[in-house]
Amino acid sequence: MTQILVGDREQIESALRRFKQKVSKAGIFSDMRRVRHFETPAEKRKRKEKARRRSRRRFGRR
Repeated sequence: MTQILVGDREQIESALRRFKQKVSKAGIFSDMRRVRHFETPAEKRKRKEKARRRSRRRFGRR
């Protein structure tokens, strides 16, 4: 569960921005989108292949 602590003098906009950053880093929205609808086996294969390519690019492997 993602949560943030809002300071006494902190504006709500900055707290909301920090919350959105934490949620996106945790991958909650992408997971929610994936679970919301049925994913066909072909879509699942494509998603996993895309993740593999992304991780290879990130770590410099070919």
